[in-house]
Amino acid sequence: MTKQKVVICNDMRQELQKFLSLLDYDKLFILTDTNTQEKCYPLVKDIPAFQNAPVITVQAGDTNKNIEQVASIWSYLSNEGASRNSLLVNLGGGMITDMGGFAGATFKRGIRTVNIPTTLMASVDAAVGGKTGVNFNGLKNEVGAFYPPECVFIDCEFLKTLDRDNLLSGYAEMVKHALISSMDIYASVFLFDLDARIDYSFLNRMVAQSVAVKERIVEEDPKEHGIRKALNFGHTIGHAYESLSFKKGKPLLHGHAVAAGIVSELYLSHKVCSFPMEKLSQVVYYLKEYYSPFVFDCKDYDTLYELMTHDKKNEAGVINFTLLAQVGEVRINQQISKEKIIESLDFYRESFGV
Repeated sequence: MTKQKVVICNDMRQELQKFLSLLDYDKLFILTDTNTQEKCYPLVKDIPAFQNAPVITVQAGDTNKNIEQVASIWSYLSNEGASRNSLLVNLGGGMITDMGGFAGATFKRGIRTVNIPTTLMASVDAAVGGKTGVNFNGLKNEVGAFYPPECVFIDCEFLKTLDRDNLLSGYAEMVKHALISSMDIYASVFLFDLDARIDYSFLNRMVAQSVAVKERIVEEDPKEHGIRKALNFGHTIGHAYESLSFKKGKPLLHGHAVAAGIVSELYLSHKVCSFPMEKLSQVVYYLKEYYSPFVFDCKDYDTLYELMTHDKKNEAGVINFTLLAQVGEVRINQQISKEKIIESLDFYRESFGV
């Protein structure tokens, strides 16, 4: 898998135009959703490379990240004469970069893509690292491919368009990156006051720091045979929480589910890998301050466990966890008993009072 280029922008329009002017392609297409078409496309539509470029717009929301929407993107590209030398620019959050990346990976066996993440979640996670995919059969990202974009352009100017819930959603991935990296990054992330007026230039520097954590891991293990599994910390249970929320008709944003998953998986880290209780308490206290509880009860435990059995890290039907022995000390391929997993669900509910 080729290494992707990531640009932390000072001037998005100028840097994007310069990159595109040096890229050889026959047609350029822009993929947006109904939100980014309205709020984000106007910030970049005047650059010369985007003049007369067809814009494909899909319905916003993770419930629309499915194979039917991908088929509509394929149809549009085909009907508009896209070739293997065409370029698809994905302008949006994780749903758009995941789905646009997958459409690009599969149309004519692969056309080039560029990601412009417009959410904090996409900036620090979905748009970086080369994973693409769609939800299928009620499961998160069940179908996809490793297909890195030509370049990712990150500019926190777009984050000013976000509501608080979406900002918090992305910040949960920054919390995860802090926990799997180092005490220095842990300190900076957990000292950031999300209730204060956001300093977006400072946040841009923190995003660069968070992206660097992911880039180092992806470069070492691009196809998730080993240490890249560190990036799944909080996600085995987090994805189960997210899928359950959709079943209940009260969908969680991905990062809010990951925040809940971090709490449960840090409990498992404490029990199995001796992660310090002091640090566990600090993380729970911080997350409780900003994230609303995910409400479920013991009647949901079997459903949650069943959802975990479909996690892509599993081998031979055994649930595999990524856990921590300490901040920055990752333990991959941890196989945990159902009894302890149930305990971790109890711990979350007790910690958040649900």
